[in-house]
Amino acid sequence: MFFTDSTRRVQRDALVRMVQSIVHRGPDDEGFFVEKNVGLAMRRLSIIDIKTGHQPISNETGDVFIVFNGEIYNHARLRAELESKGHQYRTRSDTETIVHAYEEYGQQCVSRLHGMFAFVIWDRRKRVLFAARDRLGIKPFYYRWGDRVLLFGSEIKAILAYAVPREFNHHALAEYLALGYISGSETMFAGVHKLPPGHTLELPEDGQLKLERYWHLPMEVDHDLRPDAYFVQTYRELLERAVASHLMSDVPLGLFLSGGLDSSAVAALATKIRGSQIKTFAVGYGTGDSPDASCSELNYARQVASHIGSDHYEVRLSREEFFERLPKLIWHEDEPIVWPSSVALFFVAQLAREHVTVVLTGEGSDETLAGYTRYAWTLLNARMDTLYRSVTTSGVRNSVRKLVEHSPLGSSLYRKLQHTFVLRNGNSWPSIYWDNFFSAFSASEQAELLTPSALSRAGDAYQSSMDAWQGSRGDLLHRMLRTDINTYLVELLMKQDQMSMAASIESRVPFLDHELVEFAIKIPTSYSVRGLAGKFILKRAMEDLLPRSVIYRTKMGFPTPWEHWLAGPQLDAIERMLLAPRSMDRGLFRPQSVQRIFAEQRNRTRDHSNQIWRLLNLEVWHRIFLDGEAAGKVSLRLLGRPDSSFPEHG
Repeated sequence: MFFTDSTRRVQRDALVRMVQSIVHRGPDDEGFFVEKNVGLAMRRLSIIDIKTGHQPISNETGDVFIVFNGEIYNHARLRAELESKGHQYRTRSDTETIVHAYEEYGQQCVSRLHGMFAFVIWDRRKRVLFAARDRLGIKPFYYRWGDRVLLFGSEIKAILAYAVPREFNHHALAEYLALGYISGSETMFAGVHKLPPGHTLELPEDGQLKLERYWHLPMEVDHDLRPDAYFVQTYRELLERAVASHLMSDVPLGLFLSGGLDSSAVAALATKIRGSQIKTFAVGYGTGDSPDASCSELNYARQVASHIGSDHYEVRLSREEFFERLPKLIWHEDEPIVWPSSVALFFVAQLAREHVTVVLTGEGSDETLAGYTRYAWTLLNARMDTLYRSVTTSGVRNSVRKLVEHSPLGSSLYRKLQHTFVLRNGNSWPSIYWDNFFSAFSASEQAELLTPSALSRAGDAYQSSMDAWQGSRGDLLHRMLRTDINTYLVELLMKQDQMSMAASIESRVPFLDHELVEFAIKIPTSYSVRGLAGKFILKRAMEDLLPRSVIYRTKMGFPTPWEHWLAGPQLDAIERMLLAPRSMDRGLFRPQSVQRIFAEQRNRTRDHSNQIWRLLNLEVWHRIFLDGEAAGKVSLRLLGRPDSSFPEHG
């Protein structure tokens, strides 16, 4: 924390409370620096230089101090460069390299760091606090600035531990209901912000807070008439280099393995580079022919593990475990959980922690190489729109639109058709893209669901995403990719970080090495998407290391049996929770609209599973963070019995 009023003093007890709230992120060590109006604190998960890497770390003269979360993969090369310039090291840690790089290059040091990071530097000489977050947002950084005090942390709960007001950010409600996450700098807590990826923060004692962007995604696309072999070979070389750098560790290391292309590619390359057996970890559901098992990818993971000869471990997640753990994981995530798969991610991280301290994952390939089918479908939609408008008149299109609007179509199908070339009526392609593939609650559904008071304060569901879209350039595919990298991917990375750190394990994402991303984002559309399939370059690049049955199998996307689990008594229990007086007293939702959602789900006239997930998570989040109810007590409301393994947080 930092008081810009130099007469105020940081109390060590306050720092202790803040770091104790995130002890799971750093079970190995803690450290403090307190000097008048400045206080830095750290919980450490020891990965590099276990013995002497204690934080905070200072330079030789003791006038620059740092706390740092992450890994700098090029720190050895930077160290040699800095030592040649006269800098003297006392440790082997990458943390100290950032200190000396800051001494040498000032705030421009961030452009020389290759890795994932969130750090804060106190410059005692200049009386300036300087912070930075890595280019893609792999590591989180939250802050609250007000009343001349800056509070910051890797999780929001560290800021809340300072006894700041806990207020719901009503302006974020529309975006949450639509997308499930807040894609800009705001959070679900009023006054608490995210430092955006690729940004620095500077705060001198005069109190003039300054945010500055130091990295942008390249906007150009490589339109040279190069053969696809060039892109395949270059991407493979860059990916192999990225995986090699991410294997840096002084502690045991393994991989999350789903059996899909992305995690399998990382596992195969890691095995090739190391030349020895690696440990892999997978999660699944159910047994035998149960409906749960239909969402499980364990068989695929086993096939890949057998192919690369890994030491393979598995865990299965039941419906009971899912609902028991959910409230505690919402506490870990600080905000409502976007996807049910986050729960499964925690369970596989918990399994991995029994054997390793670091894991590599396959996150980031889909958003940089157009791996999701939604990209291909949107491109097809746009092509069909051009053709449709070239062969029809506006009168014909209006007649078709009226015919469809008055036909006996189901509401779900009609909503989808609204976002195709058939019914498009002035809607922009960005809004069609988000409505089709992201939105749980459309604008009209939110108007029906929300009370007048809540609707008036709910904000714009797509404003932050549209800002990212407007800040991009290029053809339709590359604008979708750049927008998703700056919004959707940031949320995925937060999930990855929070769920792995909940199990005290560090996850790394070699597909998001920034040099690899800078190359991938310039690959022409014709080399990214073929038909309705994406990631053409990656598939070709891995043909010598993985079986074609792995490379070209249908993408599953880490599914969960949420729709199957949302039935019977469980559905009734969730409805009772959402319609309880304490829930309705929040003044957010019309009870009759909530009742309709559950009635249609129960009668199977519409699938509202995504909507129910949003509502459930928001209510549990309110109970834990705003009502102050312990996570374990919330699980009593879901299952009819408490879970004594949950600490009494909240």
